[in-house]
Amino acid sequence: MNVFLVGTGLIGSTLLTQIRENQSRLKAEGVELSVCGIANAERMLLDANGIALDRWQERLAQDGISLDLAAYISASGSWRMPRSVFVDCTASQDVADAYCSIARTGAAIVAANKKAQSGSLDAYETLWKTLHETRTSFLYETNVGAALPVISALKDLLVTGDRVEKIEAILSGTLSYIFNTYSDSRSPFSDIVREAKEKGYTEPDPRDDLSGLDVARKAVILAREIGQKISVEDIARAPLLSDTCMSAGSVDDFFSALESMNAEWEEKKQSAKSRGSVLRYIATIDQSGARISLEEVNQTHAFYSLSGSDNIVAFTTARYCDTPLVIKGPGAGAQVTAGGVFADILKTGYRV
Repeated sequence: MNVFLVGTGLIGSTLLTQIRENQSRLKAEGVELSVCGIANAERMLLDANGIALDRWQERLAQDGISLDLAAYISASGSWRMPRSVFVDCTASQDVADAYCSIARTGAAIVAANKKAQSGSLDAYETLWKTLHETRTSFLYETNVGAALPVISALKDLLVTGDRVEKIEAILSGTLSYIFNTYSDSRSPFSDIVREAKEKGYTEPDPRDDLSGLDVARKAVILAREIGQKISVEDIARAPLLSDTCMSAGSVDDFFSALESMNAEWEEKKQSAKSRGSVLRYIATIDQSGARISLEEVNQTHAFYSLSGSDNIVAFTTARYCDTPLVIKGPGAGAQVTAGGVFADILKTGYRV
């Protein structure tokens, strides 16, 4: 299997480390995995003989050339014997827009990038039409829930004829951490958000997480899996922050504005606590569409006992009608996300 990676950030670089650490074992098991291409936003490196992964940074810097995405895609298709896998560990719209071109080369596609699956409905439908016409393998487990088997479990339900009635999910490791921590803390809400930022759980601007946009994208992906023709703008999103917070000119100004909401957040927490409940930011997908809101859940709810940055997804179906099928675990982190991408790579080839 020849791997062509785009994206050498935290997930991509961790993936290369995991491949290097497992190449010998896989070869002994009959799977020869060779990384023949590594690219980032500026440079690309191609080597039909495989790139030594103990010094890929040095080679990319010294031997790499300016990125030409079209040429990189062409190479991934040309070197497809016995199989090439194009791996997207970016958040790039340009790379996602190229998936149809990649499919036509014959290379399989593995994506951590959510843009193709959650973008415009027209582009989504065109992509899947192309994938079916070219019989291209396209795996994207890490689009929802890092390495949790959410997409694969959902596909298994559907392909065996089950009917999904409702999906409830906590889909942001960042927001899960914030609300799980806040529920048991005496610190004000703004301090919990600041702590999450300092620990690297949030984006550099926490509003990117607190806006709920990332959750909305993941909800779109799940909704489309069950046949809903839905886009991000169709999802009802109850805002977590005031307009003042969202429009603040800088991150420091945002935190100043957030501090003014501490009393409001404390009232919400104590109100929920008085009813034996905690606050959770939940995406719900059912026959009426999709929505995201801050909700109170009590001890009887599967989402009550979350900790850390765990994600959780509950499927209520015709078969799982009395007790939902629940998938729970770490929903963020370079190691687990890269591991999910690695598993998808292997699934395109000799392993099932």
